[in-house]
Amino acid sequence: MTSAPLAARLSIPSGPLFFPVTAYGPDGAVDPDTYRLHVRRGVEAGAAAVFACCGTGEFHALTPEEFQTCVRAAVEATEGRVPVVAGAGYGTALAVRYARLAEDAGADGLLAMPPYLVKAGQEGLVRHYRELAAATPLPVIVYQRDNAVFTPATVVELARAEGIVGLKDGCGDLDLMQRTVSAVRAAGVEDFLYFNGLPTAELTQPAYRGLGVTLYSSAVFCFAPEIALACHTALRTGDEAGVRRLVDGFYRPFAELRDRGQGYAVSLVKAGVRLRGLDVGEVRPPLHEPAGDHLKQLARLIERGQALLEEGM
Repeated sequence: MTSAPLAARLSIPSGPLFFPVTAYGPDGAVDPDTYRLHVRRGVEAGAAAVFACCGTGEFHALTPEEFQTCVRAAVEATEGRVPVVAGAGYGTALAVRYARLAEDAGADGLLAMPPYLVKAGQEGLVRHYRELAAATPLPVIVYQRDNAVFTPATVVELARAEGIVGLKDGCGDLDLMQRTVSAVRAAGVEDFLYFNGLPTAELTQPAYRGLGVTLYSSAVFCFAPEIALACHTALRTGDEAGVRRLVDGFYRPFAELRDRGQGYAVSLVKAGVRLRGLDVGEVRPPLHEPAGDHLKQLARLIERGQALLEEGM
């Protein structure tokens, strides 16, 4: 267990960043015991951090009470071995409430989701994240996507704000990301963290590494940690042939399957966890379960990924 600040603990990633699904029981209620097991298995498999109740964890579908239950369960399951970062979102007042619930549950940091529904200007976005960071001692990582896309100048303001330690990019605009990294560096902020937050981030991680971004979220780690860890190792060690093998044989086909259904970035991942033997329940509405033939394709893809590891990873 370590008390080092979050940024220091994440600066040199020892493994993929784990975004666990949220487990529900047969009655649809949150199942903390299964959730703890899911998180514990991920940590034991080599996760560098646990991001609890974020996008893959259906933050949008959880009540504040359920959110806190899950964050506390994640903290208990990790036992201090890796940091736990919790989601926080909606408007400023609710984001602050979630931040305090996460703090009380023992989280090490926050992933700040885009504000709910509204498309705000840069000035308003800066105010929102500054007020969130000022309201909690937990370090904040800002999630850039959808209705919260920032200019490089705005990211410089955020990077200079007390308590904001990083930016997770879910846009995929590499030109914007390069200009952002450059602007923050030119402003003299050297310890700001950047994350590749695109769905199936392994596909784009070689490009992000070219920008100096080594941290990325791995949804695949939820259901196939051995594949995700092999890809992380190949990326970290410069094994380009190994990365290409996994991208061509597993990650690209998985992304193509993911794109065949709305919400599959969550529901297909959760189905994968069930296919691997852990009953975490179904997704909550408005998400829906994958079609039967898509589940069969996913099962075959998992087998293909494991075969690739046996062939030479």
